[in-house]
Amino acid sequence: MWVLASALCAASGADAQTTPAPANETFKFVPQVNAAGAEETSPDGTIKVSVTTDPDGRPLYTITRGAETIIAPSRLGFLFTDQPKIERGMRIERVTHDKADTTWTQPYGEWHQIRDNHREMRVRLIEVGNLQRSYDIVFRIQDDGVGFRYEVPDQANLHGANIAEELTEFTFAEGGTAWWKPAFLWNREEYLYERTPLSAVGTAATPITMKLASGTHVALHEAALVDYASMAVMKTTGNTLKAVLTPGSGRPKVVKQGNWTTPWRTLIIANDAPGLYMSHLELNLNKPNKLGDVSWVKPGKFVGVWWNMIKGDWTWARGPRHGATTANVKKYIDFASVNKIPGVLVEGWNIGWDGDWAGHGSAMQLAQPTEDFDAAELARYAKAKNVYIIGHNETGGAASHYEGQFDAAFRYAADHGIPTIKTGYVTDAGQIERTNPDGTTAREWHEGQWMANHHLRVVQSAAKYKVSIDAHEPIKDTGLRRTYPNWLAREGSRGMEYNAWPGKNPPEHEANLAFTRMLEGPMDFTPGVLSLTGTDNSPILSTIAKQLALYVVLYSPVQMAADTPENYAKYPDAFKFIRDVPVDWEETRVLNGEVGDYATFARRDRNSRDWYVGSITDENARSLPVNLDFLDAGRTYTAEIYRDGSGADYRTDARHAIAIETKQVRKGDTLTLALAPGGGQAIRLRAK
Repeated sequence: MWVLASALCAASGADAQTTPAPANETFKFVPQVNAAGAEETSPDGTIKVSVTTDPDGRPLYTITRGAETIIAPSRLGFLFTDQPKIERGMRIERVTHDKADTTWTQPYGEWHQIRDNHREMRVRLIEVGNLQRSYDIVFRIQDDGVGFRYEVPDQANLHGANIAEELTEFTFAEGGTAWWKPAFLWNREEYLYERTPLSAVGTAATPITMKLASGTHVALHEAALVDYASMAVMKTTGNTLKAVLTPGSGRPKVVKQGNWTTPWRTLIIANDAPGLYMSHLELNLNKPNKLGDVSWVKPGKFVGVWWNMIKGDWTWARGPRHGATTANVKKYIDFASVNKIPGVLVEGWNIGWDGDWAGHGSAMQLAQPTEDFDAAELARYAKAKNVYIIGHNETGGAASHYEGQFDAAFRYAADHGIPTIKTGYVTDAGQIERTNPDGTTAREWHEGQWMANHHLRVVQSAAKYKVSIDAHEPIKDTGLRRTYPNWLAREGSRGMEYNAWPGKNPPEHEANLAFTRMLEGPMDFTPGVLSLTGTDNSPILSTIAKQLALYVVLYSPVQMAADTPENYAKYPDAFKFIRDVPVDWEETRVLNGEVGDYATFARRDRNSRDWYVGSITDENARSLPVNLDFLDAGRTYTAEIYRDGSGADYRTDARHAIAIETKQVRKGDTLTLALAPGGGQAIRLRAK
């Protein structure tokens, strides 16, 4: 056995702070030539991964947790479009083991410090036949989950890979309940979550969250999606889910050359729903910050010239109801300045919105304002009011057209004091416009390999001008904000805008998001519509207190106060919580929760000792006891409580009822949160 000293990669900038492993933490290299199998455990010994081959030489992996089998023997391998699949006739040639225990610092986030304590097993598999193709399957095992990926070396018979599909399977050893949304449908990721038996899952986008019959919770997703197609999963037989890659414009779904890797396939494993959220597996499987000094990346709340367009009162296009006029934007700047909200989003400010732009974005000019939008004057006015403008680059799905404007668009942002740009890709799934070098047009999927690379080109190009990105209609989040901290947030699910239209989000939607979509990373949900009305004054299925609680439950470093200044003027007491609540956190605790039913989060402000609590429920009223044992010992806090008022109910006009009160609390006290149907509660715990 060779024993090598631990070598930890040094990151740059805000990701550079690491705590070395203890002196006795070493890497070990254990070659096992022609080994029949391989095993490794999590640092605490609870989770075990085993790799074997069956009598036909098919490699199989198994995951257990204590005495419980989570993943029964499951297949590995690839199908190609131009050569035989790589699956049968494999043998284990070599097994190596590593381990590491470090801590790294986030420049912003739900936690300031992240611990990465894992063990690693690398299994080299090689064909016994003539082709002698080989690959490594690499497992990283934390106490709360497993990530694994394929690493394929350049070799004579696999120099180029045209991948038709992965053969990766996830065979759950027992049934249970699954929460999932469909993949590969026209509206991208923007679907409601279904709750079905695991055996009844169709083709699902990830993350897919499961509560197994034993009570164990598992979330299946992927991490570090780079130069590869996004993975969905498809039910095959029994409780088996199989990886299904997103198509591209060509016959292979993925094309690779030389040495290459897949994204990590991840399984977070926990006792309950809160335990899923508390995992750092996704972030830890991403590479450290590549941008260096990112002190220019600034989290912050914003208001916007947006909700009136979503409701149809204003238009993105020029004309008598054009929203992005100099006068309208100045009103929002004034409102933001008075309320100490740092940002103002403006949509529809540029040439290209006239006519049928959705799915036809080739007219978008992202450095050319309309004649009624005085960009220079608004930049001056915003700066004088200590406010910045958040830009909007809508592509209408014309992604190559956008790439041709990267320098112009991001230079425009830098020149006009715009630190963040919201991007958009409004077109049907499979209809992204890609322009080939010969001038012909191809059609890509939002989550295919080409778009995975496109989004990285966006954040890399924006970083050159110290601009951050909030992506809408995006590729899903796989933790790449660690590597590119200017990728602040993204949409990627049904947000507040659906509450403006018929077919509104049901009361359970946000309780579903908390333990499904939010396991990916930050979501620009755009909460805070206190008027609780959409188009034609249609009722939103929420209470005011729940709208406040969403600022704590649904994390984003760029949180929008989505309603209009006129509506906020009608609810000044409730609006105070929106003004006060931070967007950057030192620490997060999930105090309770069940997927799709309810969730209570506590987060501590990164810049003070204050804590904030948000609790939400579905259509059912609930009474939830919350112990305040997370507070500092010996310190008194003033609890500023925003709760559902008497008779509050999302189904009636009483959804506007809210009660605001204060009380003194200390560590160890218990608060009982009374949540109305469709309701919530928000609390600021102000440290003395």
